[in-house]
Amino acid sequence: MTINEKLSKIQVEFKSKKSRFNSFGKYNFRSAEDILEATKPFLKELNVTITVNEELLTMKPGSCDQPVLKTVATVSDGKDSISATAIVGVDTEQKGMQMPQRYGAASSYGKKYALGNLFLLDDTQDSDATNQHGKATAAKQKLTNESLAKAKEYINKGGSIDAIKAKYVVTKKHEEMLTL
Repeated sequence: MTINEKLSKIQVEFKSKKSRFNSFGKYNFRSAEDILEATKPFLKELNVTITVNEELLTMKPGSCDQPVLKTVATVSDGKDSISATAIVGVDTEQKGMQMPQRYGAASSYGKKYALGNLFLLDDTQDSDATNQHGKATAAKQKLTNESLAKAKEYINKGGSIDAIKAKYVVTKKHEEMLTL
């Protein structure tokens, strides 16, 4: 099985509930730790590893005073690998937080979105929201501009359109956009 096929299997079968609650914004979410925990069953089965690396980027003078973290999530089978990146600014003016907390918050956010990019997670809809618990087939997610861009990147790296179709509603127009 190629690394693309292994990643496709994870993307199609991946399940991670939004088990955390943001009391300020009144919404449920999943954390990077939740995502990583949900990948564990695939690690041994597919003989892959998942790594997350961060780099503090130095900004060019005059471009932006805000520090930026580059986070790269990678799935590897020891021979080949596929990575996805997230770029996150560090809000050094965040009130009520110490500086380490500001960097930690940016780090957590970057990890979550790099992993989401790698596994094609659409943060607008939880998998349980469409799960009918055996009563009917779960509805597929609609392709948003963001998920369409991720899907195109995935296809360009050798991924399968069938993996995209298994998770998302893909119209003829979407399919043309993905295969151009």
